[in-house]
Amino acid sequence: MNPIEQLVRGFQDLVAYVPELVQPFVVMLAGAVPFVEGELAAMVGVVGGINPIIAGAAGAIGNFASVLLVVLITSRARTAVVDRRTARVMATAGAVSSAEAFAAEKPESKGRAKFKRWLTRFGVPGASILGPLAIPTQFTSAILVAGGTPRAWVLLWQAVAIAIWTTFGTVSVWAALTLLVGV
Repeated sequence: MNPIEQLVRGFQDLVAYVPELVQPFVVMLAGAVPFVEGELAAMVGVVGGINPIIAGAAGAIGNFASVLLVVLITSRARTAVVDRRTARVMATAGAVSSAEAFAAEKPESKGRAKFKRWLTRFGVPGASILGPLAIPTQFTSAILVAGGTPRAWVLLWQAVAIAIWTTFGTVSVWAALTLLVGV
């Protein structure tokens, strides 16, 4: 037995102490953590001896639940900020339309302009699917919703991205364990 196989077996023995019905919930909680995400949680679950389908589904569900929470909170915060700005602009602008007064009040920052260019170039699907290569899905969804992208559109494409990346990670680790390590 090689050292990697010993390490995997030892980890699986450790996971075996957790009741079998609780194991997917542990993977789900891990998937809700930014930077761990569904893919890493599912990979750890597979290495721990959990069925790859169950580990992948649990990791993806945990990741999506945290993204849903972030989207709902960010959406409410954006609505509150926009409403407050609109009320302030209406009070100070008088006859000027709110869009004109808001545009004149504060110029667009370089970062916001760059984000809008990238969003225009790749769209929400591209930002959602490629985003996990750079930042967690929770951050990507917050940026998209804060920028004014509709919640449903963000949630749809985040779900697609989570499914793609979690499936890729789960299958990769399962294949590596099966073919290379022999576990």
